[in-house]
Amino acid sequence: MSDVVCVGIIVADVLGRPVEALPARGTLMLVDKMELHIGGCASNTAIGLSRIGISSSVIGKVGKDGFGDFVVKYMQQQGVEVSGVVRDEREFTSATMVLVHADGERSFIHYLGANAALNEENIDFSIIQKARLLHVAGALVLPSLDGEPMARLLKKARAAGLTTALDTVWDAQNRWMKALKPALEFVDYFLPSFEEAKMLTGQETPEEVAAALLDKGVGTVALKLAEQGCYVRTREAEIRAPAYEIQCLDATGAGDAFVAGFLAGVLKGWDLEKTARFANAVGALACLAIGTTNGVRSLEETLEFQENTPFIN
Repeated sequence: MSDVVCVGIIVADVLGRPVEALPARGTLMLVDKMELHIGGCASNTAIGLSRIGISSSVIGKVGKDGFGDFVVKYMQQQGVEVSGVVRDEREFTSATMVLVHADGERSFIHYLGANAALNEENIDFSIIQKARLLHVAGALVLPSLDGEPMARLLKKARAAGLTTALDTVWDAQNRWMKALKPALEFVDYFLPSFEEAKMLTGQETPEEVAAALLDKGVGTVALKLAEQGCYVRTREAEIRAPAYEIQCLDATGAGDAFVAGFLAGVLKGWDLEKTARFANAVGALACLAIGTTNGVRSLEETLEFQENTPFIN
């Protein structure tokens, strides 16, 4: 039994660094590093939670291929329960080519793969109903689960007494609110990036964006603002938490690390400000190592980082 079940995307990431431009057609370009890492919102968040000391499970779908073998084994090694991960005979494991620029910013070339085939029938609810919190990770790139099926899943989890959380990925198919709206009224904590939230709502400022999402039924909105930290709002309160001053090596997975930190704070019963600042710290630490999860540290190490690291002025 796990405290948190993360349902959603599992990805194999091939990272190249530094990449400032693609090579000309038919030519070769060298990079300083190329590595295979785990990626995907569900797996990243679950691993982050496990590192912090929160037990976690993943429900998702991968192929019966080398990438699938790698991501399942890696999650197990990180203490994540993987009994809910389906191995698909027909689909290949989702993968992303991550082009890491010299300043740590990333660009992505993504293959949906098995994630696109994850549907309601694949989700073992007996795993979910034993948990304290259900996190749906990777909405908008789960075409067989987005929309009404996701709403039914979140509603069912709430009825079983779980807290619910949701995170999004950039919608390359441009469906945005049309795909997400049915689920929002069943979401206790919504944790999108600011850029994704702007596309969802059509609003421009964090205050306007959060207000629009609260109007859709969300309980708490936590917007990831990168170097500006985060903005958290409920119907009763709003919090601005500053970012920590770091030298970013690779921002891949920082948003998922932030989510892991935030959910940890929720489960520990911390107030919104303490939760937001801790989430920023987990996200900052993720930026200090190559790969989506390698920088995430234990609860004690993260708290020490908070004590010894100044905020960005």
